[in-house]
Amino acid sequence: MGAKNAALKVFAASILFDDSIQIDNVPIIEDIARMRELLSRLGVRTEQTAERSFRLKPLFPLNTDLPDEIAKKLRSSIVLTGPILAKEGRVSFPHPGGCVIGERPIDIFLEGFEKMGAKVKTIDRRYVISADRLRPAEIVFKAPSVTATETLMMAAVLIPGETILHNAACEPEIVALADFLNESGANIKGAGSHTIAIKGVDSLKAEKPYQTPADRIEAGSFAILAAICGKDIEIAGCRPEHLKVFLRVLKNIGVEIEEAKNSIRVKKSGNLRAINIKTAEYPGVPTDLQSPLSVLLTQANGKSLIFETIFEGRLDYLNELSRMGADVTVCDPHRAIISGPSGLRGREMESPDLRAGLAFIIAALVAKGKSIIHNVYNIDRGYERIEERLRQLGADIKRI
Repeated sequence: MGAKNAALKVFAASILFDDSIQIDNVPIIEDIARMRELLSRLGVRTEQTAERSFRLKPLFPLNTDLPDEIAKKLRSSIVLTGPILAKEGRVSFPHPGGCVIGERPIDIFLEGFEKMGAKVKTIDRRYVISADRLRPAEIVFKAPSVTATETLMMAAVLIPGETILHNAACEPEIVALADFLNESGANIKGAGSHTIAIKGVDSLKAEKPYQTPADRIEAGSFAILAAICGKDIEIAGCRPEHLKVFLRVLKNIGVEIEEAKNSIRVKKSGNLRAINIKTAEYPGVPTDLQSPLSVLLTQANGKSLIFETIFEGRLDYLNELSRMGADVTVCDPHRAIISGPSGLRGREMESPDLRAGLAFIIAALVAKGKSIIHNVYNIDRGYERIEERLRQLGADIKRI
């Protein structure tokens, strides 16, 4: 499947173009549906041309007010602010939504826009950013942020002069976005490193469709599912090089992995070993794979330490795993100890966010008895037809 976090950003980037762009290999998920709704409300025509292909064309002038009811459902709505501000000189938006996994401040975005010469106001619980003319700037992020890097990179693409982003995030999705913009006439150097230089150009024109890269988080999720359920599966169309640290962690746990250029094979594993895991920005262990990994560690021999360094609220789901029978001690908002192996019991539970929801599905598949998971919208936000695909692997799962 195409990567959610790559496709969403190119949907947002369509605003930078005067003509239409085409995006292929798009996952059919709720977050994409919300982004299409947002773009339509702003004045961007979105047309589905094939099962996984979309053509987008902005019809200027755009509506510069992001509607609350949609934007609050989608964290990625904030990346629209950079392109809208660059093209229209104004944007208004609520605090963005998405998964409820701790504090996700937006001051890093606001400070970046101010460096570019924009004025930031708060009016009626909304942020209003305006600029007669954005200017190039040298911006130092206080911490690497994927969405802030993408947003300010897009804002800078059409600003005359050179903008430099220091301490930028390095994720492959940022590289994919920069590559597409460069192929369309942008001048971006350094994407994939901590320093990105953007020299503004007059305009962009898409010469070919954007091919959404494979979703590395989904590939990692299915690798964990195969390992915990004792399945021998091949995950095709992914890039193991984008999961190097994560795959090394799986191997250290005792999962047998074979890597090819564009696929991963997970073989039936024997005894699983406890391990200490620390999440980190790319290329470290992705925070988005922390909750599925924790489920895997409930079946490992010994005590494992989970250290979540990115979000302070991302261990809350462990309380539900405890109620399923997992031996879990939450030390503080960032650390937990998991002792295993534990026999899990099926139960009724609520999906609190996208990745924890997938973790609950994995736990339910190895638990004794029936489980019911509510609020599956959260899972549908990022995983396409998850129940159908799991049934193809032999899972007893249905939507009710």
